[in-house]
Amino acid sequence: MDLTTDYLGLRLRNPLVASASPLSRSVGGVRQLADAGIGAVVLPSLFEEQLRWEADRDAWLADAGTDSFAESLTYLPPSADVEVGSRQYLSLLSRAVAAVDVPVIASLNGVTAAGWVEFAAAMQDAGAAAIELNIYYLPGDPDVPGHEVEQRHVDILTRVKSVVSIPVAVKISPYFSSTGEVAHRLDEAGADGLVLFNRFMQPDVDPETLAVTAGVQLSSRAEARLPRSWIALLRGRVTASLAATTGVEDAGDVAAYLLAGADVVMTASALLRHGPQYTRDLLDGLTAWMGRKGFTALSQVRGVLSVLPTADGVAYERSSYLAAMRQAVNRYGPGHDLRI
Repeated sequence: MDLTTDYLGLRLRNPLVASASPLSRSVGGVRQLADAGIGAVVLPSLFEEQLRWEADRDAWLADAGTDSFAESLTYLPPSADVEVGSRQYLSLLSRAVAAVDVPVIASLNGVTAAGWVEFAAAMQDAGAAAIELNIYYLPGDPDVPGHEVEQRHVDILTRVKSVVSIPVAVKISPYFSSTGEVAHRLDEAGADGLVLFNRFMQPDVDPETLAVTAGVQLSSRAEARLPRSWIALLRGRVTASLAATTGVEDAGDVAAYLLAGADVVMTASALLRHGPQYTRDLLDGLTAWMGRKGFTALSQVRGVLSVLPTADGVAYERSSYLAAMRQAVNRYGPGHDLRI
């Protein structure tokens, strides 16, 4: 069974990619994932706030006491122009690349173009096969216009692309007024891949403690419907690779994403729940499913159920909505008319 696939111009042995998680925070963890059969690994993100804080700290250390005594030169950190945290990240990246024979993708998480460019180049120099830009931006200011939010994504991508030659993927959220239009703009700006979608942290309210609670929850299977819908709509309409993420629990979920048109399927929650070795279960299940359905290569599966590029996307979505409403009426309210 041929499971090979292309993602970001990289040839992968299979479509399963370990997305950023605690499992890839060490060389040992990356090696476990690779030994289990994963196609590629995304390292945990380095956050823009880390880079900014470290730069401010080092600037303060470099200036502290310099006007007082010549001996103040000894106050400087070993390399004031290289952040300790970022140095550790680059060390992890270079050692992980040397330890495994699958692509290792670096990740940057932030909301502005400042500070990303220099470090993106450093990631490339450290051996990253590609860079994933995790643009986690939920504008809390209600006066920020939507077009500024969209333009920020394009600006960040353009700045990073200007200093690296390795592929760059953009991980976006679904919360745009026109997600498809943003995808097209990023595609035209040079994105080598689109990762659909980022999951925003959603705080909750505890009525007993009268406090706002926050936390990161592992994804559930139901969350896969939204990214799967957009992948099916974008397949063939953008040149960028399409990566699915969120809601993967078993091999059937992987197959569904591939049928929708994904080039690769990323997962973190399933691997955190079951361990890195669960990679083999997912791949064995995918192979068995392909055999049952008569497929011999992944290329025969990808996009079978995507929306044709020549189709009217609006009409398609509307007809799907009507069909879903009719099914709901038949299932939950027999005898009631469909009302819209």
